[in-house]
Amino acid sequence: MTVYETDVPGVGRKFEYEMDGDDRLVVLIHHDGKREVFRRRSAEADSEKLFELTDKQAREFGTLLEGAYFQPLDLERVQVPVGDEIIEWHDVGPDSPLVGQSLSDCGIRRRTGTSILAVQRDGETFANPEANFELDAGDVVVALGTRAEHGTLADLVAN
Repeated sequence: MTVYETDVPGVGRKFEYEMDGDDRLVVLIHHDGKREVFRRRSAEADSEKLFELTDKQAREFGTLLEGAYFQPLDLERVQVPVGDEIIEWHDVGPDSPLVGQSLSDCGIRRRTGTSILAVQRDGETFANPEANFELDAGDVVVALGTRAEHGTLADLVAN
């Protein structure tokens, strides 16, 4: 993250936040606390005003951006409770006996008690996969079950 800071005589201070490519988010803070927020799409382009906030509004909005009211979850390993059951993600190991088998042939529900909600592969999610869906090494199985059932599934997919 790169932020450029410039004094603007008689006005206040300007901050430019580098985004993707040449895009920049520009915040002009006036001496009276007013904030103006602009977007500049390239070095040659004029800035486009997005919105303006009073000092109080900017401070309140800043707490939202900072995460004071809500902290996002790490979706890589989030656990979502559903009654006594939770949703967990399990990596299919390269030596797993499930590699190359269809979900119906694996008998995951019968063997572990968990239900497969989705399979993630190479950045793509296959929601509610069909029974003939074949598992590959490196797949991530998204399943619903109790902690004990997930323990059994973790052992099964990793071996």
